Amino acid sequence: MSLSHIVSTAPTHRRNLVTPLLAVGLVVMWSSGFVGAELGTRHATTTTLLAWRFLIVAVILAAWCLWRGSRMRRRDLALHALIGLLAQGGYLYGVVAAAEHGVSAGTSALVAALQPMVATALAVPLLGEQVRGRQVLGLAGGLGGVGLVVGADLLGTHAAPWWGYLLPLGAMLSLVAATLVERRTRPGGNLVEALAVQCSVSAVLFVGLAAVTGTLAPPAEPGFWAAVAWVVTLSTLGGYGLYWVNLARTGVARVSALLYLTPPTTMLWTWWMFGDPVGPGPLVGLGVCLAAVWLVRSGTDTMST
Repeated sequence: MSLSHIVSTAPTHRRNLVTPLLAVGLVVMWSSGFVGAELGTRHATTTTLLAWRFLIVAVILAAWCLWRGSRMRRRDLALHALIGLLAQGGYLYGVVAAAEHGVSAGTSALVAALQPMVATALAVPLLGEQVRGRQVLGLAGGLGGVGLVVGADLLGTHAAPWWGYLLPLGAMLSLVAATLVERRTRPGGNLVEALAVQCSVSAVLFVGLAAVTGTLAPPAEPGFWAAVAWVVTLSTLGGYGLYWVNLARTGVARVSALLYLTPPTTMLWTWWMFGDPVGPGPLVGLGVCLAAVWLVRSGTDTMST
């Protein structure tokens, strides 16, 4: 039974109440990933952080599935493995590596926020989704909003090399591919089973890369393990879990539009945790993003079934 089928059979009044809460949770938890990348790369390399992140999550989720006696068809297993490589392997490597090479969390979030435009544009011909005029307006407005949020950052002086900005771009494209694969194939299995397979594949990938590059040994600093705990609980279990739950309840356009709120939310995270100033541009951009998300989510998003 797929996630889409499970949520579609829930009572209407319950779905109407829970959906906004899930949307808010997705924005907060997804934004935490950019902060976690900055926290973790202060103590270790990209491969070290991601190897231990997914090794811990994979062990927890795999143990749960074994205890529950979960089983998955080969087709679903293969699809979730592919989705994991794209949505976690490709996306997170790009985001964390960008932070390691000096790309600010706000700029990385901005590039990743291009995902709604790309995903929605491809969902129309590939998935048969219908996007109304107000949704197109909202998506375009959201792009302008995130530009306001990190405009000052883009115009400033950065320590990152020019190619560092290609990393979040590649990460964004990898997440788009994973989203379209999930919506096109609708693999079975519940959320925990899906995450167990995806995280296990990512663990094998990043542990292998860390072992080959000699970066598997974790540093002794407590800050590293605090960062690992942050990304395990908030970003992986919270962010990715809520991403797929929201995607199953609505459509690509609506869920993708929520990612427009990650750059301003990331700015608020970094202001609260690191003392980074938040100027009038980010505040105006946050308002534009909120209006854009309302336009997209208030339209009818019809999914092909």
